[in-house]
Amino acid sequence: MDKNENLRKDLQRVAYYPGCALEGSGHAYNRSTKQVGKKLGLDLVEIENWNCCGAMEVKNIDPEIQNFLSVRNMSIAKHKMGFDVVMAPCNGCYHNLKKAEHDIAHREPTRTALEKLSKKSKVPEYKAGDIETIHALDWIKHAIGESNLARQVKNSLKGLKIANYYGCMYTRPRHIFPEKDQGENSESTSNPHFMDDLLRAAGAQIIDFPLKTACCGGAHTLSDCDTSTRLVLNILQAAETCGADVIATECPTCHTGLEMHQIRAEETLNITTKPVMLYFTQLLGLALGLSPRKLGIQENISDSLDLLRQQGLA
Repeated sequence: MDKNENLRKDLQRVAYYPGCALEGSGHAYNRSTKQVGKKLGLDLVEIENWNCCGAMEVKNIDPEIQNFLSVRNMSIAKHKMGFDVVMAPCNGCYHNLKKAEHDIAHREPTRTALEKLSKKSKVPEYKAGDIETIHALDWIKHAIGESNLARQVKNSLKGLKIANYYGCMYTRPRHIFPEKDQGENSESTSNPHFMDDLLRAAGAQIIDFPLKTACCGGAHTLSDCDTSTRLVLNILQAAETCGADVIATECPTCHTGLEMHQIRAEETLNITTKPVMLYFTQLLGLALGLSPRKLGIQENISDSLDLLRQQGLA
């Protein structure tokens, strides 16, 4: 173990908040996250009777209701299940839980609204700092680390050229992520690198990708599909120009958007791009010796199996 990795024993067993997308379009992310956790000896305990975090819709109607929806999950994890850490692999869920935490700490109207809603719904009152919210990248990075991960690799990702796409909600707005930009072992909001670190440890060639935090237009897909297609096309073309075979993702909304709009760009704009999409947990799972089927790779819209076979990974 690299002495600079500062691994955390408290992340060996955490509360797991999958969120709605991982039960639907992002099911492969859910499956591969659980499989990788199991392979690495990490324990995920799903939050009992969890609810939607409010996604993108509720905040446009009442942001305090959205805060409460997020807080209810954190309160259950902490006060009913006894956890100190909750892991949310979806960027939207992760973002909303972090935003609720920030608003509780800094806004009196939020505290007042949540106190009333908690009493009415008989949810134990939640106070800022009761639980820590982390992303799946934080979980593996700080529970296992690159050195331990590299030692467990059975099928190196050597030969795969990967552009890591983090999306915009993983790092923005910066003020709701106070743990980032805190030195060598923390994540960067301007140039995130946790996914780079982990996949590099698994043997992959990480491509310098300038659009790693660009917006994919996920919030506009239903209201302005053309804008979303153009935003995704920018990401796909940039990755291809940089030489990537694969775009690795860590958000179900981003992943699905890249897949769907890659097809739409070909059908409506007659523009074809080559990179395939895989969740970072699917790539780590392959490196750890898990089969593509166990990792749900057949559930992806983007067909990566030919490429993976060429690399001896499937």
